[in-house]
Amino acid sequence: VQLVESGGGLVQAGGSLRLSCTASDRTLSYSAMGWFRQAPGKEREFVGVITWRGDNVLYADSAKGRFTISRDNAKNTMYLPMNSLKPEDTAVYYCAGGGWSTHPASYDSWGRVTQVTVSS
Repeated sequence: VQLVESGGGLVQAGGSLRLSCTASDRTLSYSAMGWFRQAPGKEREFVGVITWRGDNVLYADSAKGRFTISRDNAKNTMYLPMNSLKPEDTAVYYCAGGGWSTHPASYDSWGRVTQVTVSS
């Protein structure tokens, strides 16, 4: 399965962006999907993960209250609206499928979303 992304870009601190991740087929419709990010010189960091039904979501502390993960299985798409963005949110964001975990190694499908840059 291929994960195709959209969204991201440059925004001022306090602004909002929405990332989308669309799977090329329904392979991941019954799998949890997650979001990760990686800033320059840092390890890949867990952002959040959603169950295949969308009935449970786990967030990193850095995302709680600002980011909201959702999915539409009819469209094979997962979303990450991000509000109140901070400069420390600047990173390349990735979507991943196949695991309910905070660890990147638990996922077997990866897309490269896009660069998110938050200016101060």
